[in-house]
Amino acid sequence: MADLLPAYLIVGADELKRDAAVRRLRSRVPADMADFNLDELDGASLEEPGQLISSAQTMPFCADFRLVIVNGAGELAKPVSEAVVSYLADPNPQCVLCLVAEKLAKNTRLYKAVAKVGPHSVIDCAPLKRWELPPYVVKLAQKRGLSMDNAPAQELVERVGESTVALDNQIATLAQLVGDAGRITLADVEANVAQIAEVSPWAFADAVCERNAPRAMEMLNLMKAPSLVFLHSVLVGRLRELICAKSLDARGAASGLARELGRQSWQVKNHVRWSRAFGEEELVELLGQAAVCERALKGSQDSEAAFARFVLAMASPTAAR
Repeated sequence: MADLLPAYLIVGADELKRDAAVRRLRSRVPADMADFNLDELDGASLEEPGQLISSAQTMPFCADFRLVIVNGAGELAKPVSEAVVSYLADPNPQCVLCLVAEKLAKNTRLYKAVAKVGPHSVIDCAPLKRWELPPYVVKLAQKRGLSMDNAPAQELVERVGESTVALDNQIATLAQLVGDAGRITLADVEANVAQIAEVSPWAFADAVCERNAPRAMEMLNLMKAPSLVFLHSVLVGRLRELICAKSLDARGAASGLARELGRQSWQVKNHVRWSRAFGEEELVELLGQAAVCERALKGSQDSEAAFARFVLAMASPTAAR
C-alpha cells in the first residue's frame, strides 16, 4: 500500500462523488480476500470505540493492507471520535481507515486529525453549484456512450433536482429508452422524466427570460402554494437587469454587466442573450405591466389571473402576442 495513506476522510454532500471515491478504495482489496481484509461499519451505531479500533489495528491476511470503511463518520459518538483521533496519531501502517461523512466541520478534532495524516487525505465531495450541473449531466451521458446537449441536461436538472445519484439514475434509464439512437434529446427528457424536484423561483424566472411561455406556465403550476408577490419581485428584478444588459450591449460594454449589477459573472451569464430577445421599448412597457400586476396582487380577487397575464406577456415572444 505504498501509494495509499493510512486514513482518508471522504466528505461532502455529493453522494455520487462519495460512492465513487469509496469504490476506488474498495477495488484495491482483492475480491477473494475481502472477507478477511474489508470491514464496513455504521458510524451512527457505534457507541463504544472498541470494535472500530480493534478492526483498524488488525493486520491484513495474505494481502498488502486491510481496509476499514466507516459510513456516517460525521455521526460518531464523542468517545468513538476521540478514540479515532488518538489512533490516527500512530495508525496501523497496514490498514487504511476510510471515514465517510456527508458533513464534518473543518474545525473538529476528527477532521484535523485526518488532515494531518498526509496530502490528499481529505477527499472533498462538495456538491456542484446549480449552474455547474447541466455540463456535469452531459458528461454523465458521455460516460454511457451517449451525446446530450445543454438544453436537455438543463431540463433534467430542473425536473430531477441536484442529487447527482438521482441524475445518474435518470441518465441510465434514458440510455435504455433511446437505445441505438445514441442521443438524449429535450423531447426524450420531457416525455420520460417526471417533475420530482421543487421548482425554484430562479428556475421559473429563467424560463420566463428564455421566453419559453409553455415551460414557464408549467413550472408556475407545479409550484406548491407560491408567493405571487415574491415571484413578481423576482421577475421585476430580472426586467431591470435585462434593461441594463440591453443598454450595455448596445454600447459594446456587455462585459461589464456583472460589475454593474454587483453580481458574480456566472449569475448573469445568460442576461445579454436573453435581453436580445426583447425590444428596448418592450422592456419598458413590461415594467408598466408589472406595475399594473403589482396593484392587482395587493388588492384584487383576480390576482392569480393578473399574475399569469404578466408572466405570459413577459415570456411570450413578441411575434406570438
